[in-house]
Amino acid sequence: MATANQKIVIEPVTRVEGHGKVTIQLDAKGEVAEARLHIVEFRGFERFIQGRPYWEVPVLVQRLCGICPVSHHLAAAKAMDGIAGAEKLTPTAEKIRRLMHYGQTFQSHALHFFHLASPDLLFGFDAPVAKRNVIAVAAAHKDLAVQGVMMRKYGQEIIKATAGKKIHGTGAIPGGVNKNLTLAERDVFLKDIEQQLAWCRSALKIAKDYTVAHLELAKAFAAFPSNHVSIVRADGCLDLYHGNLRAIDAEGKRIFDQVDPQDYHKVIAEEVRPWSYMKFPFIKSLGPETGWYRVGPLARINACDFIDTPEAEAARQEFMAVTGGKPNSLSLAYHWTRMIELLHSGEKIQALLNDPDLQGKDLVVKGQRRAEWAAIVEAPRGTLFHHYRVDAQDRVTMANLIVSTTSNNEPMNRAVQMIAKSYLSGKKEITEGMLNHIEVGIRAYDPCLSCATHALGKMPLEVELRDAAGALLDRRRTA
Repeated sequence: MATANQKIVIEPVTRVEGHGKVTIQLDAKGEVAEARLHIVEFRGFERFIQGRPYWEVPVLVQRLCGICPVSHHLAAAKAMDGIAGAEKLTPTAEKIRRLMHYGQTFQSHALHFFHLASPDLLFGFDAPVAKRNVIAVAAAHKDLAVQGVMMRKYGQEIIKATAGKKIHGTGAIPGGVNKNLTLAERDVFLKDIEQQLAWCRSALKIAKDYTVAHLELAKAFAAFPSNHVSIVRADGCLDLYHGNLRAIDAEGKRIFDQVDPQDYHKVIAEEVRPWSYMKFPFIKSLGPETGWYRVGPLARINACDFIDTPEAEAARQEFMAVTGGKPNSLSLAYHWTRMIELLHSGEKIQALLNDPDLQGKDLVVKGQRRAEWAAIVEAPRGTLFHHYRVDAQDRVTMANLIVSTTSNNEPMNRAVQMIAKSYLSGKKEITEGMLNHIEVGIRAYDPCLSCATHALGKMPLEVELRDAAGALLDRRRTA
């Protein structure tokens, strides 16, 4: 039963990577006065790696996460390419890294869609909590569960073949890679690629059909205009591995375009708020009030001009037709765009597997040493920034990471606020199903909360002393 001046806490937020909670404050009339997403864990990797040799960074920094380590591995490796003066890689090194990256995107998108999001889409947001999990999906939709497992396995095996391990690999090094792809490894992946593409098409159809069939729900469910940021190729094409920054507004007008990764700090700034360990990035020219933006599959599909694989491009055009070519503002549309990228990744993997450059022997290049470099990749969850400075003794002296989920911090908080007001305000009884609506809105962004927990300045410390019965005896807090 909801009462006036009550605080409702959802802890933990489930079926996401990392630890977070939502607090909802009701006023005297039982209306939602405030709702926030809090990140309650802290990982200070920007400090941990200071003093380490720069060539260790691609291996060290990926320990941020076990879900998307490849993204951090490659972003850090690209930054260290610049430090080593070797940002122009050999064709073999470039394509091995791309294969690794598409394998990562493939497995991550499959994991989120089939394991984390599908219970909500298949059983409904109000379904009993015991049913909203992958075990229930396997019982009711065995083929879908098998498909999700096999697709994730395929992407993970590609990562293993290119990075050395499925999790926390070592394949990318400053200036290139440390192995190519053998013909035997290639043939194993080629044998299964047509089945994987068929599964991509069916997953895309599920996401598309769900969104179209529930368009009115989607329009009322955390749909709000926003800016969008991603990298694009020089010709405006979607590129998940390399490109320059582009930002568009809610109408599709470009705020900035083709900004070199070295100049990201000229267009993007970060704000700190006291109630979260996540920072709040914004577009400098607009300021923190209106300059917040979305990243990830929805932003990338909205921002790019085209996709260079035929089936994904056809799917993109179908998606954009829903809004007459203007950016789509529906939070639930993340699922549809995520599956467009799943298909795109499958198409890219197929093309790369048939490229003989993967068997090349020229793996590493060297150049003139630099003291500072920034690199950007499109992680599955969105644009990922890695920026480092290194001293004359090859030690890291500064690291700044703007992680995908950090950029989506403000949009997720707005989604939480909108959903809470829509489904909880004025209700005499707050049910678990109502609260799950808020989690559905967060899950649409596929947040990786572990990656995103970086704070500027000092980390506050709070210690509580309680007796055996749990009564609070004392509390101390440091700023």
